[in-house]
Amino acid sequence: MKVFQNISEAKHIKNPVLTLGVYDGIHLGHQAIISQLNRIAEEIGGESVLLTFEPHPRITLNKGADSLQLLTLEDEKTELLKNYGLQNLIIHPFTKEFSQLSADDFVKLLVDEIGIHSMVIGYDHHFGKDRSGDFQELSRLSKIYGFDCVKVDEIKSGDNHISSTQIRNSLLKGDLEFAKKGLNRNYSLKGTVVDGDKLGRTFGYPTANLKVEKYKLIPGNGVYVVKVFIGDEVFKGLLSIGTRPTVTNTNEKRVEVYILDFDHDIYGKEIKLEFFKKLRDDQKFDSVEELIRQMDVDKSAAEKFNFD
Repeated sequence: MKVFQNISEAKHIKNPVLTLGVYDGIHLGHQAIISQLNRIAEEIGGESVLLTFEPHPRITLNKGADSLQLLTLEDEKTELLKNYGLQNLIIHPFTKEFSQLSADDFVKLLVDEIGIHSMVIGYDHHFGKDRSGDFQELSRLSKIYGFDCVKVDEIKSGDNHISSTQIRNSLLKGDLEFAKKGLNRNYSLKGTVVDGDKLGRTFGYPTANLKVEKYKLIPGNGVYVVKVFIGDEVFKGLLSIGTRPTVTNTNEKRVEVYILDFDHDIYGKEIKLEFFKKLRDDQKFDSVEELIRQMDVDKSAAEKFNFD
């Protein structure tokens, strides 16, 4: 997969079959569009292209950026897209000036700069200033500028619509099952190990405190069984997300992982966590002893958990 840092870099793609959007999560709907892209590109002897944007439009436009929670950051998105046969990825800077392009001017830019052969978009996709462009508008513009356009229908999991918003909501509720169905994989996040107060050591459960990058979605409070990736090694882990109400009096949210059968110093290292099962909610116990007994139960559940 070739990666371009703006639209003008991608001038020499052969018969581009292009889709566009934020593509947060690369969920089943996104995967269906990419599959369609690849199929059409193969049929016409062209190449598949995804045009996405960085930073997220809400950050540039200051529209609720403080509450932005992303399923995939730029590096995660790029890595995932390699798995779906995409041939070209354009990560175009989303500036205020770029945001002012009308739907017509935006499509004309793609025609002039890339020479698009075809465009494929989801049934509910909008583009251009104030999201004024939709598939009907794209069909009109395709006749003016001489390219084909294709609409991909809605993707569902049972009766549930698959969207980035639905998947975010499920993760915030701790519903890993719906998220997994929508993503077609387990949710994951990365974090850098930072110094904590080392309270876990006094309980016999030393944890790695993680600093998670801004805007990355952290699932709802609770205790989870996770797979922990440290370099080339993989371990079982117990992840706690919450305020530790039994041992602290603050509302500071912590992301701490207890790594089973592991005792190395990993301060400053980046580790990856893959979510498999929520064991319980974050809760306040009547004593530290009661907390430790519950942690023993959680550890036993993690030891017995089968990741296959």
